[in-house]
Amino acid sequence: MIVTIVLFWVAALMIFWANVGYPISILLLGKVLKRKETYRNNYEPTVTIMIVAHNEEKVIREKLLNVLSLNYPKKKITILVTSDNSTDKTNEIVEEIIKENPKRNLSLYKVKQRKGKTNAQNEAAKLVKSEILVMTDANAILGENAIRELVKCFTKNVAYVSGRLIYVNGDNSQTSANENSYWDMETRIRQIESNIQTITAGNGALYAIKTKDYYNFDPVRCHDSAMPFYFAHKQKRAIASEKAMAYEKAGENNKDEFKRKVRTFRNILIAIYSAIKMQNVFKYKWAAYFYFGHRLSRYLLWFNHIMLLACNIVLVFHSSLYWVPLSLQLLVYLMAVVKIITKTNNKLISFVFYYCMTIVAQLVAVIKESLGKSKPIWEKAESTR
Repeated sequence: MIVTIVLFWVAALMIFWANVGYPISILLLGKVLKRKETYRNNYEPTVTIMIVAHNEEKVIREKLLNVLSLNYPKKKITILVTSDNSTDKTNEIVEEIIKENPKRNLSLYKVKQRKGKTNAQNEAAKLVKSEILVMTDANAILGENAIRELVKCFTKNVAYVSGRLIYVNGDNSQTSANENSYWDMETRIRQIESNIQTITAGNGALYAIKTKDYYNFDPVRCHDSAMPFYFAHKQKRAIASEKAMAYEKAGENNKDEFKRKVRTFRNILIAIYSAIKMQNVFKYKWAAYFYFGHRLSRYLLWFNHIMLLACNIVLVFHSSLYWVPLSLQLLVYLMAVVKIITKTNNKLISFVFYYCMTIVAQLVAVIKESLGKSKPIWEKAESTR
């Protein structure tokens, strides 16, 4: 019985810490601990902008026109479109734009066998000769000064710089509104982590590394989580730039958002192991705290919710006091079911459903990874295009 009680409270505290405790602690730390960043404001290295695309005919023209118009010396920019075995008109559109811009260093690399985004990046990275490699998604529109803001962050110990992703359709649906609210807080947390020491994850919309530091990750891994960990493990900084803007659409329906989350968590067990490896405060300093609160406790939400419910069911037979937390849990899950059945747009019910959907996505990802079914390829969410 004592073991069950301990497990109950450990799970409850871990869930609280992931959702409330850590965000509050970081916001408070941000007011106390501030690093005075130094920037290389006149730094204009050669840059390759890599755009990985699979069947992006809807957005690739707009993307390339956007990148061609960025405020950065044209002679120092190489634009490399890496087509991951596209079967629509993506390649044709890129080739048309190459012909329309003969004076620009714009090229197309065709991946012969589709093995996913990370594999496409691994293949194309071998062609990169510039000092800085910038990665950006085909559906992300960059701010005019995005490249300048990224490169000026590369001081001596900085190995990775993530841009700031802004969702442009936060009001289009309740799903996109929930994702936008979550992302706003996530962005604040990452910026504080960056200011103190290092971020624990980036975003695929826009990020940059020194080309010499590129590492060939397993194709099933995702740069968003793998790269910041890789550099933090080497005690180099991965930081966030508030001014390097990228604009994208969030998923506008629950089906698209659920699939995206399962994909995001496809390496969740590896991520849990990685976060555990960072728990050496003497070696990694604040990064150990960030990885525990921002990654490990979040990645274990699926496990802690299951353990909390299981322990609670056992404990109600020994003490009536445990009916209160059990009732609260069942109410939360009931609200999620109500959303599924009624499709109500009530904000509270929609928020609870969004949270439960995230937990279920984690569990699905855990099962897939355990069975060796995590895949490096996926079909994009159409509502984000």
